[in-house]
Amino acid sequence: MENKYYTELKGVLTDYLTTLKLRKTDERYAIFEQICLFSSHFDISMLHERLNLTNFHVSKATLYNTLDILLAADLIVKHQFTAKSIQYELKVVAETHSHLICTNCGSVREVRDSSLKKDIKNLKISRFTPMFHMLYIYGICSKCKYKIQKNNNKGNTKQ
Repeated sequence: MENKYYTELKGVLTDYLTTLKLRKTDERYAIFEQICLFSSHFDISMLHERLNLTNFHVSKATLYNTLDILLAADLIVKHQFTAKSIQYELKVVAETHSHLICTNCGSVREVRDSSLKKDIKNLKISRFTPMFHMLYIYGICSKCKYKIQKNNNKGNTKQ
């Protein structure tokens, strides 16, 4: 299976490493290739596990260092949806959607809204040129809302 994003973006990574005179290691390219296979968010554990499954073993320190390079190269974005949850995403994938985050359970759902994306793209901001956007909408997911309502109803029937 061809890794479309990796094929398109490998040159960007190579140019970035060359410009900063950083080593072009097999580990960096293997990590980036696996990142390009994620269709959504991933965390460091998910990436480490995926690399291990392909029999490519690297330390978590190498992963963190490579993620820092990929962030600086503007190839991935870092999401901190909650205080405890840090996730990453390939930037070209992240630009296609917004995020709905449940403040109760921490679940993250993606939503694609073409009219919202168009409105944001056409937004004119004085003395500022937007390059890309991330939208986080915090609230309560339907599962948590149902549980809360169910618990509230139990409390009302006991009176």
